[in-house]
Amino acid sequence: MRIISGTARGTKLFTLDGENTRPTLDRVKESLFNIIKNDICDSVVLDLFSGSGAIGLEFASRGAKKVYLCDNSKDAVIIIEKNIAKTHLEEKVKLFNLDYLNMIRKINNEKFDFIYLDPPYKTDYIITSIKEIIRQELLNDDAIIIVETDDLNRIIGHIEKISEIKIVDNRKYGRANIIFLKKITGKEE
Repeated sequence: MRIISGTARGTKLFTLDGENTRPTLDRVKESLFNIIKNDICDSVVLDLFSGSGAIGLEFASRGAKKVYLCDNSKDAVIIIEKNIAKTHLEEKVKLFNLDYLNMIRKINNEKFDFIYLDPPYKTDYIITSIKEIIRQELLNDDAIIIVETDDLNRIIGHIEKISEIKIVDNRKYGRANIIFLKKITGKEE
């Protein structure tokens, strides 16, 4: 796994051992960032289930102004710290070792342009996260929530019940599905 583009381009990242994490494949990451590349510069990003930190560090490498990385696992945080140092992106990145709900509630004074959600599969963390993100008003008007899941139909079924957001795009890459969500603003109602 590596940083694909930007100031840390080509940097190989440390990864977590074991079956509890599932790194986003480079081809999926590259496709994802090709879709959003024009909106990354000077953005504020939250990578809520960071794993190795690869997605958040890719944002930072590509010009995001501030990136918050969060993972509940102490082992993940150790790997993320190594990857932050290896990419020399310390000035842009803030790392938290917290449960995802505690993180969302802790940063309620920040507004985000991108929030990336790639929690462990077979959980309801995506839906719980989205509802709490909306409750805490963490989204800028043009913000994008990006969800990675292997259970597209179940997750979309839950997302469609949340009246404050809408699905704007959906891409499939093998087992992984990437869903792009936007906040419904007063202008659209």
